[in-house]
Amino acid sequence: MSAATETPKPNLLELLWRAGPEGSRGPRKGLTVDEVVAAAIELADAEGLEAVTVRRLAQELGKAPMTLYTYVPGKSELAALMLDFLFRSMERADMGERPWRERLSLVARENYLLYRRHPWAASVSPGRPPLGPGQCAKYEHELRAFEGLGLDDVGMDDALGYLLGFVRTTARDAASVDAERAASSMSDQEWWARNGPLLAKVLDPERFPTAVRVGEAAGEAHGGAYDAGHAFEFGLARVLDGLERFIKRD
Repeated sequence: MSAATETPKPNLLELLWRAGPEGSRGPRKGLTVDEVVAAAIELADAEGLEAVTVRRLAQELGKAPMTLYTYVPGKSELAALMLDFLFRSMERADMGERPWRERLSLVARENYLLYRRHPWAASVSPGRPPLGPGQCAKYEHELRAFEGLGLDDVGMDDALGYLLGFVRTTARDAASVDAERAASSMSDQEWWARNGPLLAKVLDPERFPTAVRVGEAAGEAHGGAYDAGHAFEFGLARVLDGLERFIKRD
């Protein structure tokens, strides 16, 4: 096929909205974009986003690598499609007439649950969100949590971005701790049992009195050096406190 007659690659928005014919750049191979994206999500959930390459995905689907390029032109487009697919299927609670803090808490928890189920999703850059049906439905739903609070449109968007930024950061931290624990093949209790005697020698209470006192108290309270659930709940409460000051600043 000459350059003059070659079918152009679909752009990302066309793919997100399924606005062009699927597989239009080559013969039909018995797949759909959704099937390719679902397989990529399954692979990313199991091994991380870095494992999702066209060659590996083709292997998982039992297809030749070039076949996948008739559906998705590259990895960046595939990552955007994966994220929008998750956004389309995520759980969304009815905001109803709930108090505003409860509405915002629901938004935070919905996103946190999504990122805990799919840790790789929290690492996808939010700089240019994939404006597909999933992203748009998610944005509409979340903005409704801020309706009636007296914020202008820019303030609503800013407040939502602030809330979701906290959730992404906390979810990434939790995923990082999970990965470290998995790599060490030890539970927190096993790690402390192995390293506790050495730490007891080097962490001199006279040299580090505050660090030792606070660290011991926090470790005893949370059952370890880091508790993802506590970090999320404590941080969410503080974020809502800050947003309350922003909402009531006038």
